Amino acid sequence: MTSDAASARPDPTDEVVDLCRDLLRIDTTNTGDNDTSVGERRAAEYVAAKLAEVGVDAEIHESAPGRANLVARIPGTDPGRDALLVHGHLDVVPADPDEWSVHPFSGEIRDGYLWGRGAIDMKDFDAMVLAVVRGWQRTGVRPPRDIVLAFTADEEAGSDYGAHFLAQRHRGLFDGCTEAIGEVGGFSYSVNEQQRLYLIETAEKGIDWLRLHAKGRPGHGSFIHDDNAVTALAEAVARIGRHRFPVTVTATVKAFLEEVAEVLGVDVDPDDPETAIAKLGPIANIIGATIRSTANPTRLAAGYKDNVIPGRATATIDCRSLPGQSEMLEAQLRELIGPDIDIEYIQRQPALETTFDGDLVAAMSAALRAEDPGARPVPYMLSGGTDAKAFSQLGIRCFGFAPLRLPADLNFSGLFHGIDERVPVDGLQFGVRVLDRFLRSC
Repeated sequence: MTSDAASARPDPTDEVVDLCRDLLRIDTTNTGDNDTSVGERRAAEYVAAKLAEVGVDAEIHESAPGRANLVARIPGTDPGRDALLVHGHLDVVPADPDEWSVHPFSGEIRDGYLWGRGAIDMKDFDAMVLAVVRGWQRTGVRPPRDIVLAFTADEEAGSDYGAHFLAQRHRGLFDGCTEAIGEVGGFSYSVNEQQRLYLIETAEKGIDWLRLHAKGRPGHGSFIHDDNAVTALAEAVARIGRHRFPVTVTATVKAFLEEVAEVLGVDVDPDDPETAIAKLGPIANIIGATIRSTANPTRLAAGYKDNVIPGRATATIDCRSLPGQSEMLEAQLRELIGPDIDIEYIQRQPALETTFDGDLVAAMSAALRAEDPGARPVPYMLSGGTDAKAFSQLGIRCFGFAPLRLPADLNFSGLFHGIDERVPVDGLQFGVRVLDRFLRSC
């Protein structure tokens, strides 16, 4: 290849911005209902085309009309080694343009950030992966082992049409995969100008989404009525919303707090970890939710006319359980709501937890330190859930590692499902460099 041709190759750290911008401009809103969700097909076709441009074949598998998943395999130099799964979801939660400073699907660049729904959850990582792979293909780089790429649907509604569909119906695509990396890990928390913790996800809470159903006697709204389904449900929901489950410090959270105590020079009382967590600033919301199971009411539905007392009322509760505590959480909820209200599970997926050790963790840590000498990688637990819940069912050891170096004053956790979601452009480019180093060495 001539030097002119070589110089014309797009630099992955530049191309990632355009790739992410393109993905943000593709509306993949997932409402949790196929009738109102936009679907991921356009985004999957975009990814497939970008891979095809550089000679990578990909398969698109639809679980329902428009609900598209894409899988591709990049051959490694050593076919005898186990493969690594790199996964990211293409769907995003809804966004109301009236609440945003920019249109959520504009992909606008402003003040050093790339703005849009999905900018950090998680089209940034999708773009990083694409940029790295496209750069490899142009320059003849091969990873040391097979890399399986999975771009999934439906992660924002429990992954039934995405990762679970792939794991159950197309598990052969993941043959040889023993480890995986995905979202919400590898991001920085600034201790000071010289040092940053990089939180690598080694655990995540379980998903226990449920509906409460209350029954009562229908009647006229003007009567005295002691058997009112709405009243019974409202009282139960209020009890749940105000309840605080007991503190439990798992192995992952204990390891994280020990690291924090050392770098911040603070004491962590095992009986009162919340005092130390409160000093963490913007990430306190994520960490604070990992020391106990949680249950938050999110939706209410009842009635069909203003002057009719309905015979049925329902509420949706978003519960997240610590590892090994799903059944305990249900038992505690039943005590709170009483015997007359029924529980129906919408999603019930287990919590995950692995150890912070091994060659993969060493490769993550080395890649971060190479790009940021002030990096200190630490394990942490995610308060939410990811597609790792599906892929772990295949015996794959899962980590959250989508590297980002963030401004010290950015409320990163507040951007997830929030308004004005955005990713720093230089953080996105940092992530490409780290991911490239990591995947070349892991």
